[in-house]
Amino acid sequence: MNDQAVQINHRASLVKRGRRLEYFTIAYNSLEGLIALVAGLMAGSIALVGFGFDSLIEVTSGAALVWRLHLDADESRREHIEKITLRIVGVCFLLLAAYVSYDSIKSLIWREQPRESIPGIILAVASVIVMPLLVRAKRKVARGINSTALMADSKQTELCTYLSAILLAGLLLNAFRGWWWADPVAALIMVPIIVKEGIEGLRGETCCDDECH
Repeated sequence: MNDQAVQINHRASLVKRGRRLEYFTIAYNSLEGLIALVAGLMAGSIALVGFGFDSLIEVTSGAALVWRLHLDADESRREHIEKITLRIVGVCFLLLAAYVSYDSIKSLIWREQPRESIPGIILAVASVIVMPLLVRAKRKVARGINSTALMADSKQTELCTYLSAILLAGLLLNAFRGWWWADPVAALIMVPIIVKEGIEGLRGETCCDDECH
């Protein structure tokens, strides 16, 4: 087997692994989003509800990446689909930021106190553990196949890690210290991060060259 054939087989193996990672992303974030939305609505937690919506956006991104990886042989089509999907996800992020901002400010003004949410705390802990491992695996594949699309998706997964940590801090402070305002404040802390990703998505930005090479 010549070098070119070896490279083709290696790339095919990496692409297959990338698809498996995206299937896991879709499954995990679907479950994560459902639990976060239900727990958030039951506890009156804006941060949890916002986190749930973010998980659903991650599902959309993961589905788009599966599509692109299936079209890996046609690079021009993959890049075109990537830019369209990034813009759609960008709009979703900005809508999410608007929702979280409105509800958080309303809660602070009206002093709406969320109940503690043990399921939410467990969910946030699980995500803080799982998401970094997923980010590392995605970036390894992205560099191996020189995929800006997959690298961009890993950035969104990394964002989920930050949101998980912020969410966990807010839920713990509310549950154990009684700081009701920690939940809406934690949600507001998410907003600049969400807006940044949304603007980058609308611009069709993916990742810097040095990240993918």
